[in-house]
Amino acid sequence: MKARPFIHEDFLLETATARDLYHNFASQLPIVDYHCHLPPDQIAQNHRFSTITEIWLKGDHYKWRAMRTSGVNERYITGEASDWEKFEAWAKTVPGTLRNPLYHWTHMELKNPFGISDKLLDGDSARDIYAVCNEVLKSDEMRTQGLLQHHKVVVVCTTDDPVDSLEHHQAYAKSGLKSPRLYPTWRPDKAMAVDDPEGWSAWVAQLEAASGMSISSYAGFREALQKRHEFFHRMGCRQSDHGIETIYAEPCSESEAAAIFAKARAGKPLSPDEILKYKSALLYDFGVMDHARGWVQQYHLGALRNNNTRMRKTLGPDTGFDSIGDFEIARPLARFLDRLDSTNQLARTILYNLNPRDNEVMATMIGNFQDGSVPGKLQYGSAWWFLDQLDGMEKQMNALSNMGLIARFVGMLTDSRSFLSYSRHEYFRRLLCNMLGNDVKNGLLPDDRQLLGQVVEDVCFYNAKRYFPFEVPG
Repeated sequence: MKARPFIHEDFLLETATARDLYHNFASQLPIVDYHCHLPPDQIAQNHRFSTITEIWLKGDHYKWRAMRTSGVNERYITGEASDWEKFEAWAKTVPGTLRNPLYHWTHMELKNPFGISDKLLDGDSARDIYAVCNEVLKSDEMRTQGLLQHHKVVVVCTTDDPVDSLEHHQAYAKSGLKSPRLYPTWRPDKAMAVDDPEGWSAWVAQLEAASGMSISSYAGFREALQKRHEFFHRMGCRQSDHGIETIYAEPCSESEAAAIFAKARAGKPLSPDEILKYKSALLYDFGVMDHARGWVQQYHLGALRNNNTRMRKTLGPDTGFDSIGDFEIARPLARFLDRLDSTNQLARTILYNLNPRDNEVMATMIGNFQDGSVPGKLQYGSAWWFLDQLDGMEKQMNALSNMGLIARFVGMLTDSRSFLSYSRHEYFRRLLCNMLGNDVKNGLLPDDRQLLGQVVEDVCFYNAKRYFPFEVPG
């Protein structure tokens, strides 16, 4: 009898109920990828990947960290080694990733879309798997647009700087393709980065060029940002995203913000208190802008970034040397949301935490500002980054279930730079169905397949389709 493959049709599905929910309600639903870091130029140009290394290892910080931990020299990670050498180094690392989500994701991605399920990746199988994947990549169906269609992705929301021209979004829109829809997302983190004076000043110069106006005051700065916000809206953007350590919510008057901006623009160093006040004032202004245009605002909180100075100097920022931070979350977040809500200017909001200690904080915080205007107006976002794995996803869904309504949850997103990461949606859907199936088995939920199936369909697709103010095909 032939051995069952490791990644089989009932992977992670421990009960008959879970299998029914996944196969008959979840598996064929489209995907709304409302937050990712896919490069829009590759989507617009329908990029063809030359090797599995290009599509799988380039830019993947998860794999890079694992390889470094396994003693792989940087030459075979981000260095000048050939694509084959980098792939072989990763293949030899894979057996050591047992119980890390990379082990599951690796083999799920080899099965779908490459069709490899009869062997595990290691040093011995590397050459054959490399050859098979590279041959499959020659197909037009494996170009970027084909991959998105293969995974039934109907919306892709990229992450874009306010100074970006959005030329690739415009080119894609002109191509006439109706699915997936490609929408930009406003990510204005650099506008707040006055703690990096040189980088901030350079970015303000870029904003001047993009907005077509000179910026000499905080009022002018906000006007330029408003112009770009309006431009993004015209290009189909309907949401913002902020990747910050914590919410900034210190009181700051108009005159204080203006004085701090003038000081920063003059190149004078700011005190920690001034930096916090400036960030607080601007973050509030962004919230008001988003509400005025009916956008969704997202906050990714809690990352401690670029911790290794030596490697940052060598490789640059955002190369895999980040970790979970332990910032104060609850009080500033409550102040920030309450200030916007007090004048009825609180937009639909999604909150993501990186520290698992904050799960229940987020799950309870969203309940403070639900107002009945929109189902799940405030969302506790899907498990993110280091929590984007079996244990983290289950804990996030349990916290939301216990303290909110999982039935109103907008579900999973990739938050990825890889076109192969849509297996994470499958992973999430299997875990959701398995949790519900185990609850039925343990007598905690009724065995009502239509009731449970509706929840599964809503969480996996329909809640997102209803929640986001952009058009969703399907």
